[in-house]
Amino acid sequence: MPLPTPVARTRQHSRHVTCQGFQREDGLWDIEAHLVDIKDTPLALREHKAGLLPADEPLHDLSIRITVDLELNILNADVSMDATPYRICPEISSAYKHLIGVQIAPGFTAKVRAMFSGTKGCTHLLELLGPLATTAYQATHQERDRLHGWSEGDQPPPMINGCHTYDERGPVIQQYWPDAYNGD
Repeated sequence: MPLPTPVARTRQHSRHVTCQGFQREDGLWDIEAHLVDIKDTPLALREHKAGLLPADEPLHDLSIRITVDLELNILNADVSMDATPYRICPEISSAYKHLIGVQIAPGFTAKVRAMFSGTKGCTHLLELLGPLATTAYQATHQERDRLHGWSEGDQPPPMINGCHTYDERGPVIQQYWPDAYNGD
């Protein structure tokens, strides 16, 4: 269902977030997240030539690529900061190498927040880590399902109690995985 029709308005800002997952020839997976912020009117910026960022030019153009295995262990991490409001911003890029060795699993969001919040990271890159993790999960799901047989037989999927639909007391679990059902 679409959103209700809004009152008359003028757009001021656009944020575009794109996430993609790629299966590599070596059996690993590359997961990429890209964020672009664009203002619809010129923006005063202290470190931009002439002190003004023209409308429709990126204020932020940031990317993260992680490489994961099927257990969602992060094996590599790269960051690109092609547009930033300050020249110093890209200096934090190398900090994201600390993602290497982290597993995308329950607690991931809290862990990366502790690793990169405040002055330890970039707010916008930190925001990308959530959708990046979800994309890693989604991109690898079919292969992990094939290996573990979640959609065949009675073995319940690992996302039980991960959302409203997969509530162990709900109708989806009751119908498709009755052995895992924990309702009345």
